[in-house]
Amino acid sequence: MRLEDAVPQPGSTKRKRRIGRGISAGQGASGGFGMRGQKSRSGRPTRPGFEGGQTPLYRRLPKLKYFTVINRKYFTVVNVSDLAELDANSEVSLSSLMDAGIVTQDDGPLKILGDGELSVKLTVKAAAFTEGAKSKIEAAGGTCEIV
Repeated sequence: MRLEDAVPQPGSTKRKRRIGRGISAGQGASGGFGMRGQKSRSGRPTRPGFEGGQTPLYRRLPKLKYFTVINRKYFTVVNVSDLAELDANSEVSLSSLMDAGIVTQDDGPLKILGDGELSVKLTVKAAAFTEGAKSKIEAAGGTCEIV
């Protein structure tokens, strides 16, 4: 028999530490918790997220799930249905839409949305197109150019 052969029997358990039950128990007096302070007291652990009285992180963050986008892009939006009243084969841009009175103020680059129907062939120059708007303009025989 060797020293490394001296192992506990399978299924045997080690007894639980009894904290604060005298010096002979091995964890007497302060019981391994140090001298004084919150972490040495009975019923000791603070609740999860407690930061010593400082406003905890879960109360400092906003409650709702959507945070505001810091540098949001603002577009002047126009639907495809608004372009239907323009002349065929005309070139559509933000300045031409302002001249036609479809757009009254410049809120940023032009974006074309896909609400409505279009049957007029147009050349549209804009900063962005939705998938639906692009397909409707091209189905009517027009072209989409990203500026």
